[in-house]
Amino acid sequence: MSEELRIDAAATRWAPEERAGLPLLVLLHGYGADEHDLFGLAPFLPEGVAVASVAAPLAPPWPMPGRSWYAIDGLNGRDPDAVTIAARAFLRWLDVAAGDAPTVALLGFSQGAAVALQALRLDPARFGAVVALSGYTSPGDLPEDEALREARPRVFWGRGTNDDVIPAQLIAHTAQWLPDHSELTGRVYPGLTHSISEDELLDVRVFLEKWRDASAG
Repeated sequence: MSEELRIDAAATRWAPEERAGLPLLVLLHGYGADEHDLFGLAPFLPEGVAVASVAAPLAPPWPMPGRSWYAIDGLNGRDPDAVTIAARAFLRWLDVAAGDAPTVALLGFSQGAAVALQALRLDPARFGAVVALSGYTSPGDLPEDEALREARPRVFWGRGTNDDVIPAQLIAHTAQWLPDHSELTGRVYPGLTHSISEDELLDVRVFLEKWRDASAG
C-alpha cells in the first residue's frame, strides 16, 4: 500500500457553516460506510463545536459498498502497518482542514476508531481527546508511545458485550494498552452488538462536553 494514500477533502461533510475558532470534532466512519454515516450523530453531539465527517480513502472489494481505511483480509487480516498508513493520510488531511480550531478531538467507529487511536499515537500533542467506539488499538510499537504514556491523553473506549466483529485478541490487547497510555474512560454495554446505542451516545456526549469545556478554559 502506498504511503501516498490520499483523502478526498471535497467529500468531507461539515457543520455548522460558521465554524471559525470552534473546537473541531472529526468523525471517522467504519468499513463499508462513508462520510454520511456518522454525520447523522451530529444532533447528539455537544453544541459549540465544529464537526467534520471524513470519507476514508479506499473502496472495499466489490460488492461491498462505501469506503474503507485499510483492507481486511479475513478476521485476522488487520495489518498494523496499513492502519498507520491510513492514519498518516488522515493527519495530512488534518494539516489543512483544522484551520484555526483551538483543539481537535476524534470520534471513530470500528476501523475509524483504530485509525483515530493510531493518529493519536503518531502525533499525541495534536489531539485533546479521542472517542473509540467498537474499535481497537493496533499491536506493535510506535516512536511516540512513550510520550503518550507520559501525556496520558483523554480516551473514551466503548464496546458491546455482543460485538463479534473485532477479534478477541485485539480487544484483549486494547484492554491492556489503553489504560497504560491514556486517561481512559472505558464502557462495556450489555447486549450491544457492533453498533452504537443511545446509552453510549449519552456517555460520549458527556465525555466530549468535558473536552469542549477544557478548551474554553
